Amino acid sequence: MTDRFVAAIDQGTTSSRCIIFNQDGAIVAVDQREHRQIFPKPGWVEHDAAEIWSKVQAVVAGALARAGLRAEQLSALGITNQRETTVLWDRATGKPVHNAIVWQDTRTSGLCHELGGSDGQDRFREATGLPLASYFSGPKAAWLLDNVPGLRARAERGEIAFGTIDSWLIWNLTGGTSGGVHVTDVTNASRTLLMNLETLQWDQEILTAMNLPRAMLPEIRSSAEVYGTAVGHVAGVPVASALGDQQAAVFGQACYDTGTAKNTYGTGSFLLLNTGARPVPSKSGLITTVGYKIGEQAPVYCLEGSIAITGALVQWFRDQLGIIHSADEIESLAASVDDNGGAYIVPAFSGLFAPYWRSDARGVVTGLTRYVTKAHLARAVLEATSWQTREVVDAMFQDSGVQITSLKVDGGMTVNNLLMQHQADVLGVPVIRPKVSETTCLGAAYAAGLATGVWSDLDELRAHWQRDVEWSPRMEAPVREREYANWRKAVERSLGWHEESGE
Repeated sequence: MTDRFVAAIDQGTTSSRCIIFNQDGAIVAVDQREHRQIFPKPGWVEHDAAEIWSKVQAVVAGALARAGLRAEQLSALGITNQRETTVLWDRATGKPVHNAIVWQDTRTSGLCHELGGSDGQDRFREATGLPLASYFSGPKAAWLLDNVPGLRARAERGEIAFGTIDSWLIWNLTGGTSGGVHVTDVTNASRTLLMNLETLQWDQEILTAMNLPRAMLPEIRSSAEVYGTAVGHVAGVPVASALGDQQAAVFGQACYDTGTAKNTYGTGSFLLLNTGARPVPSKSGLITTVGYKIGEQAPVYCLEGSIAITGALVQWFRDQLGIIHSADEIESLAASVDDNGGAYIVPAFSGLFAPYWRSDARGVVTGLTRYVTKAHLARAVLEATSWQTREVVDAMFQDSGVQITSLKVDGGMTVNNLLMQHQADVLGVPVIRPKVSETTCLGAAYAAGLATGVWSDLDELRAHWQRDVEWSPRMEAPVREREYANWRKAVERSLGWHEESGE
């Protein structure tokens, strides 16, 4: 049998990658390129969507070259993407009308407060599973229509297309101005604050409340089906999946059974728990979201704990403070001391996400004494990720009654053994990394391969999953709870710093 290959594009917050997998789910080739981070004002984060499309084309060509493959040898192409990041573009020219507004951007905090009115953050939660927060795409699109001159009238005339990054890429891949397909999948649509979780369609009541014209919205489709055929570098290849990055990791980690959970450690961290065929409302600060939908099959839902800043804290430590020169230096620096010296860092750079949803929070460093060195701060940087994850796990138990017995992990930070050991210590359960840690790309590839017959069903995909490393907890329970109490005190001190200005 001739081996079949599936390419997955992973368009992330800081870079774009293309990974080509074979039929066993093994990596054949990878290509990756970073793109610019644009910070026009405090709290504002933007990307150049045209630059992103250019980088995506380059990494697809690069991965094919590294694999020694031609485009016609690909059975399918899948997409996974940074979620909530919002692009508006001109249908006639194919050009973005403004920089993309990134998921981390907080400029819509005032608008969200205004939209909440007397109902507050929960105004749309029953329909969407989401709190009204600057994190999500709908308010970002509304901000653009209100602030780019003439844009609202053009959108109402149907001249403007709205999308998250998946929509932008699929439209360009399938022809752009020459017949590009304008679609999104249920996982990305579930992050806009505009989709009804029960109907899996745009909610007209919310569109009216946000004053968003339906004419600019993509069609909502499943996560695994052929949306169209690619042109350009990969002409003729079926574009056959789209999943928001965290949902793609759920799929790549084979979390197909109710009660299975994974945490992805990237720019932020995102812990998702499969809750099965029904959405579970959260009363503990979590998000209810679509996990995936395969073709005509029923959707699978998840509870999610979204943490805004984890890997980005290491970047800040490297780039803004200059204490380390490369991200991998932090582990040896942190390991040179036995503990954090009493210092805690709460990275509320864009407010706090789950389980607090406080846009008024800002980052703090607490517990400083003359004893604290840069090594203690390095340790505090890593531990901030573990403690934020612990808070999310606690909230999941409160909402679902499901006590996790282990945690599957993936993402760039899982190469840090010190962090993974501390994560196991503060959760009190084993932390397990799979052999293929690029589970986000793998999930997109699996979904595209299912849609095109490369793989037959979920059981075949389950059989591919293999354990690589497992970290068992070593910390004594009294130490864990004492340090957790200190962390919670540090979080309290991060709240109430930023007053909404309405900007």
